[in-house]
Amino acid sequence: MNERAVVDVEGLRMRYGGTDVLNEVTFQVGQGEVLALLGPNGAGKTTTVEILEGFRLRSAGRVQVLGADPANAGEEWRARIGVVLQSWRDHGKWRVRELLAHQASFYACSARRPWDADELIEAVGLTEHAGKKIRALSGGQRRRLDVAIGIVGRPEVLFLDEPTTGFDPVARREFHELVRGLGVTILLTTHDLDEAERLADRIAVLDRGRIVADGTPYELARQIAGQDRVRWKQSGRRLSESTQDSTAFVRELFATHGEAVSELEVHRASLEQTYLALVHEAEAAR
Repeated sequence: MNERAVVDVEGLRMRYGGTDVLNEVTFQVGQGEVLALLGPNGAGKTTTVEILEGFRLRSAGRVQVLGADPANAGEEWRARIGVVLQSWRDHGKWRVRELLAHQASFYACSARRPWDADELIEAVGLTEHAGKKIRALSGGQRRRLDVAIGIVGRPEVLFLDEPTTGFDPVARREFHELVRGLGVTILLTTHDLDEAERLADRIAVLDRGRIVADGTPYELARQIAGQDRVRWKQSGRRLSESTQDSTAFVRELFATHGEAVSELEVHRASLEQTYLALVHEAEAAR
């Protein structure tokens, strides 16, 4: 067991009938770390998160979240976690401010003071809609409310399942700024690779119930997609070089050749390239 891990998963298995949905899944999330769990549809991401949230019982393996097993943790533990589901359709007659104030009241005795309803509404960009009934909100506005409900108790661990579905680019950027400012441990599932790269300290790739890679975006790119490619022009000639450390290479290039270098280009492997390579590699190995 990793004593410093806020989320500690070892040998997690989930079996339905004769099929393993999750098979020997192992990973940890440290204090204040943001882990993005990536994978194609059906890879087991939502099942993993539901087990960590205590909503689904696992078949085997060890799971600890905030030092407790979610399968039998109590209400005090639940007050310390936050959950943003993919969607929900309850409370349509409530108004936004009323619902958030009501939700906050459940955390009144919590060690972590809950968000003030109006402050939270402003933080998620719903100030103009605070008095609206929930059923009158647009899809994107409803998603912001989902996020607000998930963080109203200032959780120590936050589970975000496809959090920015329905957000426009501006709203997505604002949400990313909000999440990074929370300072809590976060487990994020998303299909948006740009979102994963912006938010995550580390990325784990789940494919057909197994973790096939785990590391920072940079580490995964180096491991899977290969070296950076540097191109430049020098003394009328176009040159290129593959290198493991493009930053050090460019620094040395300018130190040696100075103003003779022009039209410099550095091409690093993108997270998308890395992710696709990982999935194809995993599928080819089966």
